[in-house]
Amino acid sequence: MAVDMATRLDRVLGARTARAMAESLDLHTVRDLLRHYPRRYARRGEMTRLDDLQVGDRVTVLAQVRTVSTRKMRNRPGSLTEVTVGDGAGTMQLVFFNRRHGDLTAGAWGLFAGTVGEYRRSKQFAHPDFHLITGDDDTDWARALIPIYPATKEVSSWVLQRSVKLLLDATGGFGFVEDPLPERLRARHGLPSLAAALLDVHRPTSDDDVERAAHRLKWDEALTLQLTLAARRRAAALEPGVARPRRAGGLLDAVDAALPFALTDGQREVGEELAAELSREQPMHRLLQGEVGAGKTVVALRAMAQVVDAGGQAALLAPTEVLAAQHARSIGAMLGPLGRAGELDGDPAGTRVVLLTGSQKAAARREGRAAVAGGSAGIVVGTHALLQEGVEFADLGLVVVDEQHRFGVEQRDALRAKGNRPPHVLVMTATPIPRTVAMTVYGDLETSTLRQLPGGRGGVASSVVPVRDRPAWLDRAWERLREEVAAGRQAYVVCPRIGEDAASGEEPDEAGGAAAEGGSDRRPPLAVLDVAEELRAGPLAGLRLEVLHGRLAPEVKEATMRAFAAREVDVLVATTVVEVGVDVPNATVMVVMDADRFGVSQLHQLRGRVARGEHQGLCLLVSEASPSSATGQRLAAVAATSDGFELARLDLETRREGDVLGAAQSGRRSGIRMLSLLEDEQLIAEARAEATALLATDRGLADFPSLAMEVAALATDERATYLEKT
Repeated sequence: MAVDMATRLDRVLGARTARAMAESLDLHTVRDLLRHYPRRYARRGEMTRLDDLQVGDRVTVLAQVRTVSTRKMRNRPGSLTEVTVGDGAGTMQLVFFNRRHGDLTAGAWGLFAGTVGEYRRSKQFAHPDFHLITGDDDTDWARALIPIYPATKEVSSWVLQRSVKLLLDATGGFGFVEDPLPERLRARHGLPSLAAALLDVHRPTSDDDVERAAHRLKWDEALTLQLTLAARRRAAALEPGVARPRRAGGLLDAVDAALPFALTDGQREVGEELAAELSREQPMHRLLQGEVGAGKTVVALRAMAQVVDAGGQAALLAPTEVLAAQHARSIGAMLGPLGRAGELDGDPAGTRVVLLTGSQKAAARREGRAAVAGGSAGIVVGTHALLQEGVEFADLGLVVVDEQHRFGVEQRDALRAKGNRPPHVLVMTATPIPRTVAMTVYGDLETSTLRQLPGGRGGVASSVVPVRDRPAWLDRAWERLREEVAAGRQAYVVCPRIGEDAASGEEPDEAGGAAAEGGSDRRPPLAVLDVAEELRAGPLAGLRLEVLHGRLAPEVKEATMRAFAAREVDVLVATTVVEVGVDVPNATVMVVMDADRFGVSQLHQLRGRVARGEHQGLCLLVSEASPSSATGQRLAAVAATSDGFELARLDLETRREGDVLGAAQSGRRSGIRMLSLLEDEQLIAEARAEATALLATDRGLADFPSLAMEVAALATDERATYLEKT
């Protein structure tokens, strides 16, 4: 049979199996099947620790039948068959209702697949799919390593294994596989051929086979991805844009003269970097990352002022109305009369700052849009409302995207498209990014980093409050909060949930953090509305307390934040709407309830809301987790350091990589299946260098058609548009 990587699976496996693979696993071609790698490998008799399975996981396990019993059910007709299986370390139950399984006998080995459930605090499979390993089986099941594939209810791991074997038998091996990597590159890095790697990953005889194959297949993923990003960088460098050079005596100089503080060395250095790129015709594509409170907004404002000086407009896109309004206020405060050109108290040498959000009244929205379209608004701050039809810019020169990870691809791209020519783009994130993530997720952007914090800040002391082990500590936490308020300071209390019932259709949880420890037995997360009521009636009685969350009407949110900023509110009980951008220098205490339900970087962001003035700050991480548990140790690590870059690496260690990459870049479609951002930093860096070198030649990938096809497959995939539109 003539087969290549593009051959459809129905020609090899038959229509029924191919249809099941297409519908449940999105596998359509020989290439798809061969690139669907085993999740892990099992050995008969090894300890795979059934005890470590999590309720709700769909898994395949290799285990031995221990006992089988069938009895009539008491409360309904029919019989119940209970099978106990073990793996050498633990046991679990298999339950079959009204089905007899005479072939399940004590001592038999098998692969069992299903969704892990729980009954009377014991894990079980209900009606699992299974394949018994018998002496009549082909020799695959007697191999030292049995591949366990990512599978579904419709397509089991053993069906995938048999399908790979069928393909192997039908073609006489994987000799039809063309190797996309240049021979010299393989030799430089000691990589086996792709055919050999695929054979070793699907039919290994030893752990060395798997390790060697995985290393080669990671190279395929890393190089293809880095070539895509390198091509994006080269294309961006060739885009015709508009130079926005610095002008002496303009708005930027006036901004610098009006700032009530001195710029840090880091702010000046990054500012010069941005100024140079804005002065070129090729549009800037830069990521500005930095510590919480490092002054990224000031750096962005100076870049916006330079663009305004050059006759253009700048748009700042924020993910929430609270953050957009905060940006508009802080930029307006820094500019003073320079941001009110055209008004009675405005400076005619300045510009106009306009805020556009979806909740504005029609008249205000019309006035703002007119100022944007007419060009009198040099700086435009807004939410997704900036993307709507009817918002037209006179000359959009710079797009600043704050907290990029909160926007969809289409939203970011829509704002870029509003320029007459491609505008300069500055992406800001207050979540420090590990080097591997910067090279992989933001690989088409040049990166600038702010590590230095402005002087004159009090710093934040952090402590974990383990309420289950030390309940009295929570009482002391509320006492400390009252002491700060008595001294004239203010405080935040953050909860992971609003308080709406999930059944009502409201979002039950605004935290994006770690999974609940303890599974289904854990209580629901604490809610703003409940906690606020308890605090008003209990430990914080008599204090001026208000709530803030994403479900409030926009005008209520705005009024609440204004009151808090004006010191008319002592304590703000809020969800993560205060995570980024909120700047109230008088706030010195942050109490995070159910802190274990938040991610590491999210906790660092929240902590950055306090001690933004001269006074010492305090962050208390309240949790029921035991200090000795993995969750407790994670919280202790957050409390022990304020280095956001160290915490970013910890975050990468404790989260699934798909959460870091985003759905569009994790999984089969993106080509990222084996590559680990945590473990493969050196490999990714080498692949980036090789990709840059390949594209720097006159012929590019013209001499490597198979590699060009791999890049094209990634670039044209509908779910890889994230890479094209970042």
